[in-house]
Amino acid sequence: MNAVNPEVIWIGAICTLAIYSILYRENPFFRLFEHIFVGLATGYWVQLIIVQIIVPQWGKPLFVEGKWYWTFAMLIGCMFYFIYSKRYVWIARWAMGLFIGFSAGLGIVAFVAEYIPQIVASFRPIVEWSNGDFHFDSLLVFITLIVVMSYFFFSIEHKNRALSYSAKTGRWLLMIAFGAIFGNTVMARVSLFIDRVQFLLFDWLKLQS
Repeated sequence: MNAVNPEVIWIGAICTLAIYSILYRENPFFRLFEHIFVGLATGYWVQLIIVQIIVPQWGKPLFVEGKWYWTFAMLIGCMFYFIYSKRYVWIARWAMGLFIGFSAGLGIVAFVAEYIPQIVASFRPIVEWSNGDFHFDSLLVFITLIVVMSYFFFSIEHKNRALSYSAKTGRWLLMIAFGAIFGNTVMARVSLFIDRVQFLLFDWLKLQS
């Protein structure tokens, strides 16, 4: 394991304590390091966009490979900045409309490619008649799919007893799924917190035996 400079450890400890000071109350110490973090993150993403997107994906095709039509990409990008002009804001709206339409088309293609196979996979055979195997997990997935879909069936009122029970069951299953997702999110945040505590105790304060 490579040794870390003590200066780097002290900087990391000070930044960690400054950010977690918000747990006590909002204070100038926290706001200072919050602004530093936002500034550093912005600078990092700007250089990342320039190095990994603008230069290789736009500059190289235009200036090295001689693909002159990439000039239109720069013109469309510049149209976005007319959002700051009250008189010519309509130019930015044209660029936004083009971008939103293009993104929506890509989103539909990605949705079909990702979720249609999942929908098809939801209807798995419950019983394999060739060998008589019964798949309880397939039955559970099928029932969950039906009752959850019935919860979002708003064409008619849920006065029918079967539809009402199915919708209520679907709502409970949705709550279970959302609870599991929320629990997973909390576990991820707790893991980050534990990592920071271990850094402060073992790397900064050197409390390990």
